[in-house]
Amino acid sequence: MILITGGAGYIGSHVALALLEKGKDVIIFDSLELGHIEIIDILKKYGNLKFVQGNLKNIDDIRGVFLVNKIESVVHFAAYSQVGESVKNPQKYYYNNVYGTLNLLNAMLEFNVNKIVFSSTAATYGEPDYVPIDEKHSQKPINAYGNSKLIVERIMDDYDKAYDLRSVRLRYFNVAGADSKARIGEWHEPETHLIPNILKADSKKSFKMFGDDYETPDGTCVRDYINVEDLAQAHIMALEYLNNGGRTDYFNLGTGMGDSVKEVFKACEETLERKIPVEICPRRAGDPAKLIADNKKAKEILNWQPKNNLLYSIKTANEWEKKLVRIKSGIIL
Repeated sequence: MILITGGAGYIGSHVALALLEKGKDVIIFDSLELGHIEIIDILKKYGNLKFVQGNLKNIDDIRGVFLVNKIESVVHFAAYSQVGESVKNPQKYYYNNVYGTLNLLNAMLEFNVNKIVFSSTAATYGEPDYVPIDEKHSQKPINAYGNSKLIVERIMDDYDKAYDLRSVRLRYFNVAGADSKARIGEWHEPETHLIPNILKADSKKSFKMFGDDYETPDGTCVRDYINVEDLAQAHIMALEYLNNGGRTDYFNLGTGMGDSVKEVFKACEETLERKIPVEICPRRAGDPAKLIADNKKAKEILNWQPKNNLLYSIKTANEWEKKLVRIKSGIIL
């Protein structure tokens, strides 16, 4: 059985769905503080899924999962991930993201589970010295969120050396899109990600574009948008890598290509077939001009290949947004 922490959230639920569709037995552990029970109900339709509500900050909650289930490996998503919030309230991020992960790792040691795939982030690199960013780039986070993820990576190195607890750390760039059949997708309250916020904009609420004076071709930030289904497949390949005896390692997950905010905005307008009201706002502090992944290592070692482009991600995100309105209205499809 594969344990997924944070599996009721955005990326965790897509990995859970991909595993279920491969016939794997999955147990999701989630506090539902940020995840949604409706997503669990949807996932249960597609395979052998067990759900346990609990919090990693409570060691007894996670020990109980290992005590009554035969866990073979872990995929760890449960974390806070808002950069701005982490700057204002670092205690929240270190306590949850670091202490919670320590409880998980210690439970794994207690019950002799030695394989984990960790949801890390490109935020561990900080301000880029060069792009595309490869795994050899220095890691100098500029916020508590990135620091919390980097601390966990360092802990995992030490646990590998001392206890042979092997890990794969996947450093995501910008995740986009939804399940191709609109069964699950992105659902944050409040929503902070670019594409959903563009799609939600209308005459009552314009889209806020932060900065149009960056040193980029059109003046807006350039990011590497990786499709969430492609991302899910990378987690499955990382699990297979560990199951085949792979050593502890880390990989960037991105497309290797960048799109600007204006390019994303235009693609959203094409998808919706309407003009979207936009408000140009000052830059946000800490937003680098360009973040693009060098993904050669994941391609070579994990045999992973991103397949879906930005327009596809936007179209699937839009179909999910339409379904999400019905879910929130109490109509579960």
